[in-house]
Amino acid sequence: MTSRDDIVLPRSFLRLVWSNLAAQSAEQIALAAAPIVAVLMLGAGAGQTGLLQTALTLPFLLFAVPAGLLADRMSRRRLMVGAEVLRALALLAVFALIQFQLLSWTWLALLGFIAVCGTVTFSIAAPALVPSLVAAKALPVANSRIELARTIAYAAGPALGGILVGWIGAAVAFAVAAVLSIAAAVVLSGAEEPARPQSTQRHPLQDVKEGAAFVFRHPLLAPVFVTQFVFNTAYFLILAVFVPHAVNHLGLSADGVGLTLGMIGVGMVVGALAAPRVIASLNFGTVIAIGPLAGLASSIVLALTIVWPTPVLACISLFLLGCGPILWVISTTTLRQTVTPQNLLGRVSAVNIMSYSARPLGSAIGALVGGLYGVDACLLLAILGFAAQAVIICLSPAVRVERHSSLSGAGEQRA
Repeated sequence: MTSRDDIVLPRSFLRLVWSNLAAQSAEQIALAAAPIVAVLMLGAGAGQTGLLQTALTLPFLLFAVPAGLLADRMSRRRLMVGAEVLRALALLAVFALIQFQLLSWTWLALLGFIAVCGTVTFSIAAPALVPSLVAAKALPVANSRIELARTIAYAAGPALGGILVGWIGAAVAFAVAAVLSIAAAVVLSGAEEPARPQSTQRHPLQDVKEGAAFVFRHPLLAPVFVTQFVFNTAYFLILAVFVPHAVNHLGLSADGVGLTLGMIGVGMVVGALAAPRVIASLNFGTVIAIGPLAGLASSIVLALTIVWPTPVLACISLFLLGCGPILWVISTTTLRQTVTPQNLLGRVSAVNIMSYSARPLGSAIGALVGGLYGVDACLLLAILGFAAQAVIICLSPAVRVERHSSLSGAGEQRA
Protein backbone atom coordinates (compact mmCIF):
# COMPACT_ATOMS: atom_id res chain seq x y z
CA MET A 1 0.00 0.00 0.00
CA THR A 2 1.35 3.41 -1.00
CA SER A 3 1.81 5.88 1.82
CA ARG A 4 0.30 9.30 1.33
CA ASP A 5 3.71 10.76 2.21
CA ASP A 6 5.23 9.01 -0.84
CA ILE A 7 2.96 10.81 -3.27
CA VAL A 8 4.22 14.00 -4.91
CA LEU A 9 1.64 15.98 -6.86
CA PRO A 10 3.08 17.98 -9.80
CA ARG A 11 2.86 21.76 -10.19
CA SER A 12 0.39 21.61 -13.08
CA PHE A 13 -1.97 19.52 -10.97
CA LEU A 14 -1.71 22.04 -8.13
CA ARG A 15 -2.69 24.77 -10.59
CA LEU A 16 -5.73 22.69 -11.42
CA VAL A 17 -6.56 22.45 -7.71
CA TRP A 18 -6.34 26.22 -7.21
CA SER A 19 -8.31 26.88 -10.37
CA ASN A 20 -10.93 24.42 -9.20
CA LEU A 21 -11.16 26.23 -5.86
CA ALA A 22 -11.80 29.58 -7.56
CA ALA A 23 -14.24 28.11 -10.09
CA GLN A 24 -16.25 26.19 -7.49
CA SER A 25 -16.33 29.25 -5.22
CA ALA A 26 -17.74 31.33 -8.06
CA GLU A 27 -20.37 28.68 -8.72
CA GLN A 28 -21.42 28.34 -5.08
CA ILE A 29 -21.67 32.08 -4.43
CA ALA A 30 -23.84 32.53 -7.52
CA LEU A 31 -26.00 29.48 -6.81
CA ALA A 32 -26.57 30.62 -3.24
CA ALA A 33 -27.32 34.20 -4.26
CA ALA A 34 -29.74 33.38 -7.09
CA PRO A 35 -32.63 31.85 -5.07
CA ILE A 36 -32.18 34.37 -2.25
CA VAL A 37 -32.43 37.20 -4.79
CA ALA A 38 -35.44 35.48 -6.36
CA VAL A 39 -37.25 35.21 -3.01
CA LEU A 40 -36.28 38.49 -1.34
CA MET A 41 -35.85 40.86 -4.32
CA LEU A 42 -38.22 39.39 -6.92
CA GLY A 43 -40.83 37.91 -4.56
CA ALA A 44 -40.62 34.34 -5.88
CA GLY A 45 -42.46 31.55 -4.06
CA ALA A 46 -41.79 27.80 -3.80
CA GLY A 47 -43.02 27.14 -7.34
CA GLN A 48 -40.87 29.85 -8.93
CA THR A 49 -37.75 28.94 -6.95
CA GLY A 50 -38.26 25.36 -8.12
CA LEU A 51 -38.45 26.55 -11.73
CA LEU A 52 -35.32 28.64 -11.19
CA GLN A 53 -33.47 25.58 -9.91
CA THR A 54 -34.71 23.73 -12.99
CA ALA A 55 -33.23 26.40 -15.28
CA LEU A 56 -29.93 26.28 -13.37
CA THR A 57 -29.66 22.51 -13.81
CA LEU A 58 -30.87 21.98 -17.39
CA PRO A 59 -27.34 22.42 -18.85
CA PHE A 60 -26.34 19.15 -17.16
CA LEU A 61 -28.88 17.47 -19.43
CA LEU A 62 -28.40 19.51 -22.60
CA PHE A 63 -24.63 20.15 -22.74
CA ALA A 64 -22.96 17.22 -20.97
CA VAL A 65 -22.57 15.09 -24.12
CA PRO A 66 -21.19 17.89 -26.35
CA ALA A 67 -18.77 18.89 -23.58
CA GLY A 68 -17.59 15.28 -23.22
CA LEU A 69 -16.95 15.01 -26.96
CA LEU A 70 -14.94 18.23 -26.87
CA ALA A 71 -12.95 17.01 -23.86
CA ASP A 72 -11.82 13.94 -25.84
CA ARG A 73 -11.08 15.88 -29.03
CA MET A 74 -9.23 19.01 -27.85
CA SER A 75 -7.07 20.32 -25.04
CA ARG A 76 -8.99 19.83 -21.80
CA ARG A 77 -7.14 22.74 -20.20
CA ARG A 78 -8.14 25.19 -22.96
CA LEU A 79 -11.71 23.92 -22.84
CA MET A 80 -11.91 24.58 -19.10
CA VAL A 81 -10.43 28.08 -19.46
CA GLY A 82 -13.05 28.92 -22.08
CA ALA A 83 -15.79 27.58 -19.82
CA GLU A 84 -14.76 29.91 -16.99
CA VAL A 85 -14.68 32.91 -19.33
CA LEU A 86 -18.25 32.09 -20.40
CA ARG A 87 -19.41 31.86 -16.79
CA ALA A 88 -17.70 35.16 -15.89
CA LEU A 89 -19.46 36.98 -18.73
CA ALA A 90 -22.87 35.67 -17.64
CA LEU A 91 -22.27 36.67 -14.01
CA LEU A 92 -21.13 40.15 -15.05
CA ALA A 93 -24.36 40.51 -17.02
CA VAL A 94 -26.41 39.72 -13.89
CA PHE A 95 -24.33 42.28 -11.98
CA ALA A 96 -25.08 44.94 -14.61
CA LEU A 97 -28.82 44.22 -14.65
CA ILE A 98 -29.02 44.54 -10.86
CA GLN A 99 -27.06 47.79 -10.95
CA PHE A 100 -29.48 49.28 -13.49
CA GLN A 101 -32.52 47.78 -11.70
CA LEU A 102 -33.45 45.74 -14.77
CA LEU A 103 -33.15 42.27 -13.30
CA SER A 104 -36.23 40.07 -13.68
CA TRP A 105 -36.88 36.42 -12.87
CA THR A 106 -36.55 35.60 -16.59
CA TRP A 107 -33.14 37.30 -16.92
CA LEU A 108 -31.91 35.65 -13.72
CA ALA A 109 -32.92 32.22 -15.01
CA LEU A 110 -31.50 32.77 -18.51
CA LEU A 111 -28.12 34.12 -17.43
CA GLY A 112 -27.90 31.51 -14.69
CA PHE A 113 -28.49 28.87 -17.36
CA ILE A 114 -25.61 30.25 -19.44
CA ALA A 115 -23.29 30.37 -16.42
CA VAL A 116 -24.05 26.75 -15.57
CA CYS A 117 -23.12 25.74 -19.14
CA GLY A 118 -19.59 26.80 -18.15
CA THR A 119 -19.91 24.80 -14.93
CA VAL A 120 -20.88 21.65 -16.84
CA THR A 121 -17.93 21.91 -19.22
CA PHE A 122 -15.43 22.55 -16.41
CA SER A 123 -16.85 19.68 -14.34
CA ILE A 124 -16.56 17.19 -17.21
CA ALA A 125 -13.07 18.14 -18.33
CA ALA A 126 -11.48 18.30 -14.86
CA PRO A 127 -11.69 14.60 -13.86
CA ALA A 128 -10.66 13.65 -17.41
CA LEU A 129 -7.57 15.87 -17.08
CA VAL A 130 -6.43 14.55 -13.68
CA PRO A 131 -5.11 11.11 -14.83
CA SER A 132 -2.83 12.78 -17.37
CA LEU A 133 -1.26 14.94 -14.64
CA VAL A 134 -0.68 12.36 -11.86
CA ALA A 135 0.39 8.72 -11.61
CA ALA A 136 -2.27 6.01 -11.25
CA LYS A 137 -1.27 5.24 -7.65
CA ALA A 138 -1.86 8.89 -6.72
CA LEU A 139 -5.45 9.07 -8.01
CA PRO A 140 -7.22 8.72 -4.61
CA VAL A 141 -5.05 11.44 -3.06
CA ALA A 142 -5.32 13.66 -6.15
CA ASN A 143 -9.09 13.31 -6.24
CA SER A 144 -9.20 14.09 -2.52
CA ARG A 145 -7.30 17.34 -3.17
CA ILE A 146 -9.65 18.27 -6.01
CA GLU A 147 -12.69 17.57 -3.87
CA LEU A 148 -11.17 19.35 -0.86
CA ALA A 149 -10.93 22.49 -2.98
CA ARG A 150 -14.53 22.02 -4.04
CA THR A 151 -15.66 21.40 -0.46
CA ILE A 152 -13.99 24.57 0.81
CA ALA A 153 -16.00 26.39 -1.84
CA TYR A 154 -19.16 24.60 -0.72
CA ALA A 155 -18.46 25.58 2.88
CA ALA A 156 -17.62 29.24 2.24
CA GLY A 157 -19.55 29.97 -0.97
CA PRO A 158 -23.18 29.69 0.23
CA ALA A 159 -22.41 31.55 3.47
CA LEU A 160 -20.53 34.28 1.58
CA GLY A 161 -23.29 34.51 -1.01
CA GLY A 162 -25.94 34.94 1.68
CA ILE A 163 -23.88 37.48 3.60
CA LEU A 164 -23.09 39.52 0.48
CA VAL A 165 -26.77 39.63 -0.54
CA GLY A 166 -27.99 40.36 2.99
CA TRP A 167 -25.36 42.86 4.14
CA ILE A 168 -23.91 44.53 1.03
CA GLY A 169 -26.19 43.79 -1.91
CA ALA A 170 -27.01 41.23 -4.56
CA ALA A 171 -24.90 42.97 -7.23
CA VAL A 172 -21.71 42.56 -5.20
CA ALA A 173 -22.33 38.82 -4.80
CA PHE A 174 -22.42 38.29 -8.57
CA ALA A 175 -19.44 40.61 -9.12
CA VAL A 176 -17.34 38.60 -6.64
CA ALA A 177 -18.37 35.38 -8.37
CA ALA A 178 -17.35 36.80 -11.76
CA VAL A 179 -13.92 37.84 -10.46
CA LEU A 180 -13.36 34.34 -9.08
CA SER A 181 -14.25 32.79 -12.46
CA ILE A 182 -11.72 35.05 -14.17
CA ALA A 183 -9.09 34.06 -11.58
CA ALA A 184 -9.81 30.37 -12.25
CA ALA A 185 -9.23 30.87 -15.96
CA VAL A 186 -5.97 32.75 -15.42
CA VAL A 187 -4.52 30.20 -12.98
CA LEU A 188 -5.40 27.20 -15.14
CA SER A 189 -4.01 28.81 -18.30
CA GLY A 190 -0.52 28.41 -16.82
CA ALA A 191 -0.80 24.63 -16.36
CA GLU A 192 1.05 22.26 -18.70
CA GLU A 193 -1.15 19.57 -20.21
CA PRO A 194 0.65 16.54 -21.70
CA ALA A 195 -0.11 15.99 -25.37
CA ARG A 196 -2.54 13.17 -26.15
CA PRO A 197 -2.44 10.99 -29.28
CA GLN A 198 -4.80 12.28 -31.96
CA SER A 199 -7.91 10.12 -32.00
CA THR A 200 -9.55 9.03 -35.23
CA GLN A 201 -12.22 11.55 -36.16
CA ARG A 202 -15.54 9.75 -36.40
CA HIS A 203 -19.14 10.84 -36.47
CA PRO A 204 -20.00 12.35 -33.06
CA LEU A 205 -22.84 9.87 -32.58
CA GLN A 206 -20.38 6.98 -32.84
CA ASP A 207 -18.23 8.52 -30.13
CA VAL A 208 -21.25 9.13 -27.92
CA LYS A 209 -22.42 5.55 -28.40
CA GLU A 210 -18.97 4.21 -27.50
CA GLY A 211 -18.80 6.17 -24.24
CA ALA A 212 -22.36 5.31 -23.23
CA ALA A 213 -21.90 1.63 -24.02
CA PHE A 214 -18.75 1.49 -21.90
CA VAL A 215 -20.61 2.86 -18.87
CA PHE A 216 -23.92 1.04 -19.16
CA ARG A 217 -22.34 -2.35 -19.91
CA HIS A 218 -19.82 -2.08 -17.09
CA PRO A 219 -20.84 -4.07 -13.99
CA LEU A 220 -19.43 -1.40 -11.64
CA LEU A 221 -20.11 1.86 -13.45
CA ALA A 222 -23.73 1.14 -14.41
CA PRO A 223 -25.11 0.84 -10.84
CA VAL A 224 -23.02 3.84 -9.80
CA PHE A 225 -24.70 5.89 -12.55
CA VAL A 226 -28.22 4.79 -11.55
CA THR A 227 -27.54 5.47 -7.87
CA GLN A 228 -26.20 8.93 -8.66
CA PHE A 229 -29.20 9.71 -10.87
CA VAL A 230 -31.68 8.88 -8.11
CA PHE A 231 -29.54 10.68 -5.51
CA ASN A 232 -29.51 13.88 -7.58
CA THR A 233 -33.27 13.74 -8.06
CA ALA A 234 -33.86 13.58 -4.31
CA TYR A 235 -31.08 16.08 -3.53
CA PHE A 236 -32.45 18.77 -5.82
CA LEU A 237 -35.98 18.10 -4.71
CA ILE A 238 -34.75 19.29 -1.32
CA LEU A 239 -32.76 22.24 -2.68
CA ALA A 240 -35.72 23.42 -4.74
CA VAL A 241 -37.76 24.09 -1.61
CA PHE A 242 -35.15 24.60 1.10
CA VAL A 243 -34.89 28.40 0.86
CA PRO A 244 -38.63 29.08 1.24
CA HIS A 245 -38.75 26.40 3.96
CA ALA A 246 -35.84 28.02 5.80
CA VAL A 247 -37.26 31.55 5.48
CA ASN A 248 -40.94 30.83 6.13
CA HIS A 249 -40.84 27.82 8.48
CA LEU A 250 -37.47 28.03 10.24
CA GLY A 251 -37.45 31.83 10.43
CA LEU A 252 -33.99 32.33 8.90
CA SER A 253 -32.77 35.59 7.35
CA ALA A 254 -30.77 35.80 4.10
CA ASP A 255 -27.42 35.41 5.84
CA GLY A 256 -28.91 32.67 8.05
CA VAL A 257 -29.97 30.73 4.97
CA GLY A 258 -26.48 31.09 3.52
CA LEU A 259 -24.80 29.97 6.73
CA THR A 260 -27.12 26.98 7.02
CA LEU A 261 -26.51 25.93 3.41
CA GLY A 262 -22.81 26.30 4.17
CA MET A 263 -23.09 23.26 6.45
CA ILE A 264 -23.08 21.14 3.30
CA GLY A 265 -19.62 22.51 2.59
CA VAL A 266 -18.46 22.00 6.19
CA GLY A 267 -19.47 18.35 5.93
CA MET A 268 -17.70 18.06 2.59
CA VAL A 269 -14.49 19.53 4.02
CA VAL A 270 -14.55 17.02 6.88
CA GLY A 271 -15.23 14.16 4.47
CA ALA A 272 -12.57 15.24 1.97
CA LEU A 273 -9.92 15.61 4.66
CA ALA A 274 -10.76 12.17 6.02
CA ALA A 275 -11.10 10.49 2.60
CA PRO A 276 -7.50 9.28 2.04
CA ARG A 277 -7.37 7.68 5.48
CA VAL A 278 -10.89 6.26 5.16
CA ILE A 279 -10.12 4.76 1.74
CA ALA A 280 -6.88 3.27 3.09
CA SER A 281 -8.62 1.82 6.15
CA LEU A 282 -11.86 0.42 4.74
CA ASN A 283 -12.75 -1.77 1.79
CA PHE A 284 -13.16 0.42 -1.27
CA GLY A 285 -16.74 -0.78 -1.77
CA THR A 286 -17.64 0.14 1.79
CA VAL A 287 -16.50 3.70 1.16
CA ILE A 288 -18.72 3.81 -1.94
CA ALA A 289 -21.76 2.79 0.17
CA ILE A 290 -21.23 5.49 2.83
CA GLY A 291 -22.47 8.38 0.69
CA PRO A 292 -25.90 6.98 -0.27
CA LEU A 293 -26.54 5.86 3.32
CA ALA A 294 -25.59 9.29 4.65
CA GLY A 295 -27.98 10.88 2.13
CA LEU A 296 -30.84 8.79 3.48
CA ALA A 297 -30.01 9.76 7.07
CA SER A 298 -29.85 13.42 6.05
CA SER A 299 -33.30 13.40 4.47
CA ILE A 300 -34.84 11.87 7.59
CA VAL A 301 -33.27 14.49 9.86
CA LEU A 302 -34.41 17.35 7.61
CA ALA A 303 -37.98 16.00 7.57
CA LEU A 304 -37.95 16.19 11.37
CA THR A 305 -37.89 20.00 11.05
CA ILE A 306 -41.54 19.74 10.00
CA VAL A 307 -42.34 18.79 13.60
CA TRP A 308 -39.42 20.54 15.33
CA PRO A 309 -38.68 23.70 13.28
CA THR A 310 -35.17 24.33 14.56
CA PRO A 311 -32.19 25.40 12.42
CA VAL A 312 -30.05 22.95 14.42
CA LEU A 313 -31.69 19.95 12.76
CA ALA A 314 -31.34 21.61 9.36
CA CYS A 315 -27.62 22.14 10.00
CA ILE A 316 -27.15 18.49 11.04
CA SER A 317 -29.02 17.31 7.96
CA LEU A 318 -26.99 19.43 5.56
CA PHE A 319 -23.74 18.43 7.27
CA LEU A 320 -24.57 14.76 6.63
CA LEU A 321 -25.55 15.65 3.06
CA GLY A 322 -22.01 16.94 2.55
CA CYS A 323 -19.84 14.58 4.57
CA GLY A 324 -21.02 11.21 3.28
CA PRO A 325 -21.55 12.01 -0.40
CA ILE A 326 -18.09 13.58 -0.77
CA LEU A 327 -16.64 10.14 -0.01
CA TRP A 328 -18.92 8.88 -2.78
CA VAL A 329 -17.58 11.46 -5.24
CA ILE A 330 -13.93 10.73 -4.44
CA SER A 331 -14.31 6.94 -4.50
CA THR A 332 -16.48 6.72 -7.62
CA THR A 333 -14.31 9.23 -9.51
CA THR A 334 -11.26 7.08 -8.68
CA LEU A 335 -13.24 4.03 -9.81
CA ARG A 336 -14.07 5.59 -13.21
CA GLN A 337 -10.51 6.84 -13.76
CA THR A 338 -9.12 3.39 -12.90
CA VAL A 339 -11.32 1.30 -15.19
CA THR A 340 -11.63 3.74 -18.12
CA PRO A 341 -9.09 4.07 -20.98
CA GLN A 342 -7.60 7.57 -21.34
CA ASN A 343 -9.18 8.19 -24.75
CA LEU A 344 -12.66 7.57 -23.29
CA LEU A 345 -12.37 9.62 -20.11
CA GLY A 346 -14.07 12.74 -21.46
CA ARG A 347 -17.10 10.85 -22.74
CA VAL A 348 -17.34 8.63 -19.65
CA SER A 349 -17.12 11.76 -17.50
CA ALA A 350 -19.90 13.25 -19.64
CA VAL A 351 -22.09 10.19 -19.12
CA ASN A 352 -21.47 10.53 -15.39
CA ILE A 353 -22.47 14.20 -15.54
CA MET A 354 -25.61 13.11 -17.40
CA SER A 355 -26.75 11.66 -14.11
CA TYR A 356 -26.96 15.32 -13.08
CA SER A 357 -29.81 15.63 -15.57
CA ALA A 358 -31.82 14.34 -12.65
CA ARG A 359 -31.27 17.76 -11.07
CA PRO A 360 -33.85 19.59 -13.21
CA LEU A 361 -36.12 16.58 -12.68
CA GLY A 362 -35.76 16.93 -8.91
CA SER A 363 -36.21 20.69 -9.11
CA ALA A 364 -39.29 20.30 -11.32
CA ILE A 365 -40.78 17.79 -8.89
CA GLY A 366 -40.08 20.26 -6.11
CA ALA A 367 -41.81 23.03 -8.05
CA LEU A 368 -44.84 20.84 -8.82
CA VAL A 369 -45.25 19.15 -5.46
CA GLY A 370 -44.28 22.30 -3.55
CA GLY A 371 -46.76 24.39 -5.51
CA LEU A 372 -49.61 21.89 -5.10
CA TYR A 373 -49.06 20.34 -1.69
CA GLY A 374 -46.45 22.48 0.06
CA VAL A 375 -42.87 22.10 1.23
CA ASP A 376 -43.60 19.39 3.81
CA ALA A 377 -44.73 16.99 1.09
CA CYS A 378 -41.45 17.57 -0.78
CA LEU A 379 -39.36 16.77 2.29
CA LEU A 380 -41.25 13.52 2.87
CA LEU A 381 -41.02 12.56 -0.81
CA ALA A 382 -37.25 13.12 -0.69
CA ILE A 383 -36.93 10.38 1.94
CA LEU A 384 -38.34 7.85 -0.53
CA GLY A 385 -35.83 8.94 -3.17
CA PHE A 386 -32.84 8.65 -0.86
CA ALA A 387 -34.05 5.24 0.35
CA ALA A 388 -34.23 3.99 -3.25
CA GLN A 389 -30.67 5.04 -4.14
CA ALA A 390 -29.29 3.45 -0.95
CA VAL A 391 -30.93 0.13 -1.84
CA ILE A 392 -29.65 0.25 -5.44
CA ILE A 393 -25.98 0.69 -4.51
CA CYS A 394 -26.04 -1.74 -1.58
CA LEU A 395 -27.32 -4.51 -3.88
CA SER A 396 -24.64 -3.82 -6.54
CA PRO A 397 -21.20 -5.46 -6.98
CA ALA A 398 -19.55 -2.05 -6.50
CA VAL A 399 -19.85 -2.36 -2.71
CA ARG A 400 -17.87 -5.64 -2.81
CA VAL A 401 -14.70 -4.13 -4.33
CA GLU A 402 -11.85 -4.44 -1.82
CA ARG A 403 -9.17 -2.14 -3.32
CA HIS A 404 -9.28 0.19 -6.31
CA SER A 405 -5.76 -0.96 -7.27
CA SER A 406 -7.10 -4.48 -7.82
CA LEU A 407 -9.48 -3.38 -10.56
CA SER A 408 -8.63 -4.35 -14.13
CA GLY A 409 -9.13 -2.24 -17.20
CA ALA A 410 -7.30 0.87 -16.05
CA GLY A 411 -6.61 3.40 -18.76
CA GLU A 412 -3.83 1.90 -20.83
CA GLN A 413 -2.74 5.26 -22.17
CA ARG A 414 -2.46 7.03 -18.84
CA ALA A 415 0.65 9.18 -18.62
